[in-house]
Amino acid sequence: MKNILFVASEGVPFIKTGGLADVVGSLPKCIDKEYFDVRVMIPKYSCIKQELKDKMKYRTHFYMDFNWKSEYVGILEAKVDGITYYFIDNESFFTGFKIYSDNVIDEITKFSFFSKAALSTLPLIGFRPDVIHCHDWQTGLIPVYLKERFQGNEFFRGIKSVMTIHNLKFQGKWDVKTVKSITGLPDYFFTPDKLEAYKDANLLKGGIVYADAVTTVSPTYAEEIKTPFYGEGLDGLLNARSASLRGIINGVDYEDFNPETDKNIVNPYNAANFRKEKIKNKRALQAELGLEQDDKKFMIGIVSRLTDQKGFDLIAYIMDELCQEDVQIVVLGTGEERYENMFRHFDWKYNQKVSANIYYSDELSHKIYAASDAFLMPSLFEPCGLSQLMSLRYGTVPIVRETGGLKDTVEPFNEYESTGTGFSFRNYNAHEMLAAIRYAKYIYYQKRREWNKMIDRGMAADFSWHVSARQYQEMYDWLIG
Repeated sequence: MKNILFVASEGVPFIKTGGLADVVGSLPKCIDKEYFDVRVMIPKYSCIKQELKDKMKYRTHFYMDFNWKSEYVGILEAKVDGITYYFIDNESFFTGFKIYSDNVIDEITKFSFFSKAALSTLPLIGFRPDVIHCHDWQTGLIPVYLKERFQGNEFFRGIKSVMTIHNLKFQGKWDVKTVKSITGLPDYFFTPDKLEAYKDANLLKGGIVYADAVTTVSPTYAEEIKTPFYGEGLDGLLNARSASLRGIINGVDYEDFNPETDKNIVNPYNAANFRKEKIKNKRALQAELGLEQDDKKFMIGIVSRLTDQKGFDLIAYIMDELCQEDVQIVVLGTGEERYENMFRHFDWKYNQKVSANIYYSDELSHKIYAASDAFLMPSLFEPCGLSQLMSLRYGTVPIVRETGGLKDTVEPFNEYESTGTGFSFRNYNAHEMLAAIRYAKYIYYQKRREWNKMIDRGMAADFSWHVSARQYQEMYDWLIG
């Protein structure tokens, strides 16, 4: 039996702000229990719901030297869906209404503490991992500490580490002097070939330098981040580590996202009966959101954070033009104020055509995946993206820009060969996007049989976690040797 420990700042079902939590919660359940014992470690945040806290049992506690003080470290444990979760408890670090704050130095202190505590905990819980799988910059110090102070301890020798980059934009950067003081790492570690980058200390960089393997969440993104445009200043390092870098596409929880059993949608359907049954969800959503009741309207769904990264400057540019056409646009999400207000404005101006829902609702997101004809995702960069996988699962045709995971998961429609699962455009250009939307609309209205065959192919594609889990298992085997 090989032992794997996931360490991350969030994980479903306990706490979630984004796709990282889905990976941490869903992937361990799909890894083969016969060969691997996979456990998960996250902080015990005070904002975790009470009914989930009630599942946790106290294991032990100890005091640890950190940032010139002796800090309390509590360890709790819970079992959910056959997976053991460990929680690191410290009220001064993990109390608050939200799990992340905008204060960078607080974040760096909190997650430096978490990284050191995670390793210090292991001998006390009787679980010695063969591989520690670290996620994003918040756990970037684990591979560093593992090769530094913990090497002197027999227990830690030979433990391998993996660093998974979910989004390279976030790196955990601050000035060297402060980070050196917080982490207790000696000068030796703060050089340009280690943790220092452009005069700052960089926690993610430390993780990439010291981990035994580096992964990211799609094969195309793994290639893109070796270039200056996508590399966020670390492209040189990622090229240097390219022999240990691989891209493994994220999966979707096919139990949660299943149009046949989804409790959130008005009318369940499947790959066999969607031609008759899917439309009922569109009618229900038009009624619920006060849009014009018309089966023939081409409905475009958008469920997203409203940020530049997601391509909303392109949408803003052509929105007026698009609204002159026979379409309905349903938006769900929050983000930058200018995009929130842009959608509110168009909702006011084209009330029968545009519905702006500037909040987040899990239930409404499922309804949009089920009701829409097409799903728009014109991202500037997209490490993996989950929304396009959900829309494929729900028979909603994705329209995406060819970047990162979008390029890997959406096969462009080819009219002449009758292949493909969606529509895509290459350049980050508003009118190229508009042309892709218009082409999709043309196929929807004029070549309905081709459109339905595209839905058949999309719903038959397998982006469940089991596919990704096999690739992670191969990597663990390769590391443990």
